[in-house]
Amino acid sequence: MSKIKVSTPLVELDGDEMTRIIWEKIKEELILPYLDIDLKYFDLHVSNRDKTDDGVTIDAALAIKEFGVGVKCATITPDAERVKEYSLKKAWASPNATIRSILDGTVIRKPIMISNIPPAVKSWKSPITIARHAYGDIYKAKEMEISEPGLVELVYTSSETDAEVRIPVHEFEGPGVVMGMHNTSSSIKSFAKSCISYALAEKIDLWFCAKDTISKVYHAKFRQEFEALANQREADFKSAGISFKYFLIDDAVAQLMKSEGGMLLALMNYDGDVMSDMVASGFGSLGLMTSVLVSPDGKYEYEAAHGTVKRHYYKHLKGEETSTNSIASIFAWTGALAKRGELDENKELVEFAAKLERAVVKTVESGFMTGDLASITSAAKPVKLQTTEFIMKVKESL
Repeated sequence: MSKIKVSTPLVELDGDEMTRIIWEKIKEELILPYLDIDLKYFDLHVSNRDKTDDGVTIDAALAIKEFGVGVKCATITPDAERVKEYSLKKAWASPNATIRSILDGTVIRKPIMISNIPPAVKSWKSPITIARHAYGDIYKAKEMEISEPGLVELVYTSSETDAEVRIPVHEFEGPGVVMGMHNTSSSIKSFAKSCISYALAEKIDLWFCAKDTISKVYHAKFRQEFEALANQREADFKSAGISFKYFLIDDAVAQLMKSEGGMLLALMNYDGDVMSDMVASGFGSLGLMTSVLVSPDGKYEYEAAHGTVKRHYYKHLKGEETSTNSIASIFAWTGALAKRGELDENKELVEFAAKLERAVVKTVESGFMTGDLASITSAAKPVKLQTTEFIMKVKESL
């Protein structure tokens, strides 16, 4: 067959461990045989990030800003153990956090639904999409351990007038701990804008959830920004046949457990981190969870929601067979290709991405799947495939 021509380059970010092995196989078997495509390649293997003093991560993010769409393999965020394992200069920052910061992006995660992988919650009929505000809060917090009695205060000093505002946090009578968090109005507005744009594009209801009854300034600021932007787009919401709703987060969780799904759940950073894993598990597996970073100016980076599958990688290095789920990585590619096709008005490319996704679903629904899915499927006699076998079975379906 003749290859589909892709006119605009796609930015490719390679990664680490077992997902790197899968990534190469997906590209070799499911992408390059069918597409005439220019991949702007950046190697985000932890050793190369170390070699370039993490410059390669910054270059990759800037390339996504230039070309509009990127696709990323899972990467290691090194801790002290990883620094020793890979002989790194230091524990480099999370590549995802660096890219999010440069793109000012919002992380949106959506489960992949397959008929013989039933959700744990029986009422869920449509995907629950999670939008996480991936900036600030506890992830940028400053912490202190208190060893003796004393006063902790929150202090703001104006850089323009030197005026000072002091608010007592707690008068400690003995040991304890304290934390200071922040966010910025511009980041909150970008988050709200990205969520609203996504909800309108997908024509799904938007729920924003926080706890402004307790946090009457910090959480209330998020609610104010969301409601202000949603009110400005009220006519667009009405035209799309969808709605914007604010929920207290505990009420939202209760409502979710009784709902059919089908909404975009916009959450602050920590809430989004926790709830995305809960929703992924509820729909089957992190291996069935897509993730896209969406910037307010329309740049996109697609990846799998899971990590590098370290345990399987060590088995692979020993020459042992693995049964690693590659579905979310395949859908990272299809998501990026579909968006590239949409932006370029390349109908053939959009159709190819849809066909590849259907081939994946058809493979699993025909009873062929990796071990993680075989343990939760409703299929009577699932066939457990090894890592490469599954990818080749998808190719056969394609």
